Amino acid sequence: MEVRKGYKQTEVGVIPEQWEEIILDEICNIKRGASPRPIERFVTDTYEGVNWIRIGDVDKSGVIKETQQKITKEGKEKSVFVNKGDLLLSNSMSFGKPYLLEIDGCIHDGWLAISEKKNAISKKYLYYYLMSTKARSFFEIMSAGSGVQNLKKETVSKLKVAVPNDSEQQAISIALSDIDGLISSLTKIINKKKNIKQGAMQELLTGKKRLEGFGGEWKQTPISIMGKIYGGMTGKTKTEFGHGESKYIPFMNIMINPIIDKKFLESVKIGVNEFQNTVEVGDLLFNTSSETPEEVGMCSVLLDEIERIYLNSFCFGFRIDDLTLFNPLFLSYLFRSNVGRQLMLSLAQGATRYNLSKNNFNKLVLRIPIIEEQTTIANILSDMDDEIEKLEQKLDKYKAIKQGMMQELLTGRIRLVGEGTQ
Repeated sequence: MEVRKGYKQTEVGVIPEQWEEIILDEICNIKRGASPRPIERFVTDTYEGVNWIRIGDVDKSGVIKETQQKITKEGKEKSVFVNKGDLLLSNSMSFGKPYLLEIDGCIHDGWLAISEKKNAISKKYLYYYLMSTKARSFFEIMSAGSGVQNLKKETVSKLKVAVPNDSEQQAISIALSDIDGLISSLTKIINKKKNIKQGAMQELLTGKKRLEGFGGEWKQTPISIMGKIYGGMTGKTKTEFGHGESKYIPFMNIMINPIIDKKFLESVKIGVNEFQNTVEVGDLLFNTSSETPEEVGMCSVLLDEIERIYLNSFCFGFRIDDLTLFNPLFLSYLFRSNVGRQLMLSLAQGATRYNLSKNNFNKLVLRIPIIEEQTTIANILSDMDDEIEKLEQKLDKYKAIKQGMMQELLTGRIRLVGEGTQ
């Protein structure tokens, strides 16, 4: 493959002729953290305590600004101290992901710390390079075959970095910081919208806040008189999934969506004379099993007309008898609200894995308003979801733009300074 003029082929790929290829160990000090044990003996609430940095202390922008815990000076002597401005790499959880450190503190053995050995590279540029596909791929390849992924100091030391001059490093860092700023701002807006929606659910789905034009008491309604339960697919083997002309609603579609995502379906082979329950528009769908009781009985509703759609074996459906009395979208939101989750939590049974009994589900009693108020509440919450979904789609575009920028800028395919600049 011919290398274009002004560029050269290196082990890190094709880069501008003015850029250097440098092994990370030559320009940075890399050290692994250490944990004083047992850690409980060294945790302190005193003002003199030293910041004890854990993965939970990372904020949503990938920066560590404060810690939830501190350790004693004795604990510090048994750990590894790092300084503000250092980079941290997680060597197990969120494998190989870099974080910016804005405080001093001590790190445990789940961290690797990177500090400057000489002024050959800016921390912000290195931070973005460590986030790049090339760096992450290098770490994964070098750690392959070791069972549980564990990033070693020796592996990180061998990473080769494409390094431009100081001015170009700064220009690249500013450009990527700008898109990070957009991502961070939009993320905050989305989180705020989600919190507003949660507040609205708590008020509207409990009757604490009544909408204009509605009054009267909500009625205690047994779920058993509202409709009928049916099961998911039965008698299927592993070989029948992943192919075939039929579609089914997978477990995770129900778990994460109040409304079934028609784009998130999977294939299954259904025989010509085989009988399986099909899902219809307006059906409520629930998962029957989970590793935690908090995730049992998550509810979703099918609102799109899909011909002969089936249901995952670990789920069950609930078909409302009279849609002029009960709004299925309202009920989906109700079951996903704090009130609904508490009801499901009370039904979860098990020790290591928790299950939801259909018989117990059928004994539930729900407090429900008239159909007109149900529909109005459901529409308000659905509009909020639509707004959040559009913002999340915009966020995904920003993240894709950032990935594209990193790919172009960190390889020098796009230059932010004159190509002849030294």
